[in-house]
Amino acid sequence: MEDGKSTSPPGADGGEEEDDFGYRLFPDRKKEPQSFLVRSLFTFHNRCQVMLRMTLETNPYAQLLIAAMKQSGCTVFNDRHFSCENCDGCVSGGFDSATSQIVLCQNNIRHQSHMNRVVAHELIHAFDHCRAHVDWFKNVKHLACSEIRAANLSGDCTLMNEIARFKFGLKGHHQTCVRDRAIRSILAVRKVSRETAEKAVDEVFDTCFNDLEPFGRIPHSKTDAKRAYKDFLNRDRYTANL
Repeated sequence: MEDGKSTSPPGADGGEEEDDFGYRLFPDRKKEPQSFLVRSLFTFHNRCQVMLRMTLETNPYAQLLIAAMKQSGCTVFNDRHFSCENCDGCVSGGFDSATSQIVLCQNNIRHQSHMNRVVAHELIHAFDHCRAHVDWFKNVKHLACSEIRAANLSGDCTLMNEIARFKFGLKGHHQTCVRDRAIRSILAVRKVSRETAEKAVDEVFDTCFNDLEPFGRIPHSKTDAKRAYKDFLNRDRYTANL
């Protein structure tokens, strides 16, 4: 889940209170879809759609992930797989594994760079859902792994983003940021203790932090992501010619 944030409403060990798997954060998921005419009248929805289109057309993180999903047999269709909706105030987006849809919180995403980050973050969850048998609802380690990968590879923890959050660090700061944001995401969508979330993240951290697919590197900047996208396309062309 992209903070502000989100992931699929995925899974973990429940407590005494029944777990709704994070769906309480996305109230529009339970409503009947509005007509295009009604939705088009709302500025939030219009802005969200325009920013989404810009991200998909220009952002190398999103472009690489969509190309990788297509290669894996999971073609992304903009109208089918993205939905701009109103959400709880603490989240910016989520991946709904039940419908394979990325939810973009139109009332909480206010600028283009934020949209870029949210889309990249949630596309990593979608990519994981496509390529692996992720048990979002019952295995908190699976959720933890995808949250680690999303925080690591989406640009969530770039130096500039951390400075904007007034968080400064030297050696190992990127790893610390990834761990902290993964734990926050789990706590936002699962009714589990902080101890449970931290344990799940720590147990899978090294393996999942070092799983860099489909980027092949940690894209610390948009320039890095552009290089990764170019390398991916070249690798794809080479494979096609074998």
